[in-house]
Amino acid sequence: MNREQWRPFLQQWSKEWIDSHDPEKDGELDEAVVRDRWLGFAPACEEEIAAAEARLGFTLPPSLREFLAVTNGWRDAGCFIYRLAGTAELEWLADSDRSYLIEIYDELAEGEEEEEDADVINEAKVLRRSLLVSLDGDAADIFLDPGEVNERGEWTAYWLASWSGNGLEPFDSFYELMYDQYKSFHDLRKPEGETKDRWDAKVEEARLAALRGEIEGPLKVLTEAEEFGNERAMLLRFQMLAMLGGSEHEAGISHVVNYAHHPGILQHPIFASELLPLVFEEDRTRDLPYGWSTLKFSKENGPEWVQSLIADHEARRAAPDFQLTFGNPEFDAAVHHITDRLAADPAFQAPDPYEEQRQSATYEEVWVDGQPAIRMEMAPLTASAVLISEESESGVPADFQAHDPFGDYDRARERQQQLIDAAWPELKEAIRLWRPLHEDHIAPVVLFADPILAEMITEERGREILSMCRTGDRASA
Repeated sequence: MNREQWRPFLQQWSKEWIDSHDPEKDGELDEAVVRDRWLGFAPACEEEIAAAEARLGFTLPPSLREFLAVTNGWRDAGCFIYRLAGTAELEWLADSDRSYLIEIYDELAEGEEEEEDADVINEAKVLRRSLLVSLDGDAADIFLDPGEVNERGEWTAYWLASWSGNGLEPFDSFYELMYDQYKSFHDLRKPEGETKDRWDAKVEEARLAALRGEIEGPLKVLTEAEEFGNERAMLLRFQMLAMLGGSEHEAGISHVVNYAHHPGILQHPIFASELLPLVFEEDRTRDLPYGWSTLKFSKENGPEWVQSLIADHEARRAAPDFQLTFGNPEFDAAVHHITDRLAADPAFQAPDPYEEQRQSATYEEVWVDGQPAIRMEMAPLTASAVLISEESESGVPADFQAHDPFGDYDRARERQQQLIDAAWPELKEAIRLWRPLHEDHIAPVVLFADPILAEMITEERGREILSMCRTGDRASA
């Protein structure tokens, strides 16, 4: 990143920051910032940069050196760093007023075994040798480590925020860290302007490409657009990740159903039909860390309109004739033809001996690593609790046919899997009837709200679905 690249990037950042500034929330901007529309300062001359290098005993990494040649310091590097150092202000963390950070990490590392907490031990070493680049922030700092230098001469840059719980977060260079802060600024402030317009256009291109059956390209665009705070990208990306069987956080329904951070998604036209059923299915399975339930949290803490929406859906699910709706009528009928037939098979009627155990589970609110969580406890189930057994006088088990619910269920599960696999070609053919309910609807994710279909659509099959061209009149409108 040379100075010819730094300047337009920083000018754009300055413009967006100043235009989105709210005096009532953010306080007053410096007069010089308003006058010059520039968050930076005058460029550092070569002599000033050389003097800093001589004082520090190191040649500064290229991206920081070029940055200083454009602006000798910087204001508001994102929402949590209020000031970056100029040439005269750069100093080693060990020599600064924030050297206490080294002491904190040394204490954490003290007595730790290498194999047990190597990360903490390494972080303490990094801090002891790091250059402090930030001067003021919201319990957050930026460091550069001369002990980790890549082939381009860039030092590894670190972001540390005490409130994040993530420890030192590494970046390949000072520029990469600054770009991440720029993305964070867009994610939190969502400023209007050229950057937002550019990502809106890219997201639309990615949407159309995804409907044509492309996968990797659209996912890459949507991932970065989401990092810039584009909620439409988040909604589209979630649908693709869900179909791909993604188990990571971003593919979880709780990632998008977050009324505090993404209220627009909860008010989206496809939320009630496609996403809310997934919230209920997540709650039913409860296969979640610390017993987390998006449904439970939303019912207890969500705004009134969210609670009302959930209550309405819950009431409809309680009706004896309730059925999930899978989309447009033609597709819905084709899918129900599959699910109704499978659900009626005796294999799917076999009782699950673990269901009673799950139903009787207890939940306790606890704190884990400083975060609120829910501990789930289930009573252990053993074969002796359910098997019928008798002994003869010699102590040898009598020869009789014992009822084994575990064996019955295991055999039923084998039969279920056979039926599910046999039905996959029929579901794949039904996908051709699917039509989006809204232009932001790019995949029938509500299928995962049905336990049979959720098992049928493996990662490989989900990729097959996404690879199919799904454009239609509504999709390309």
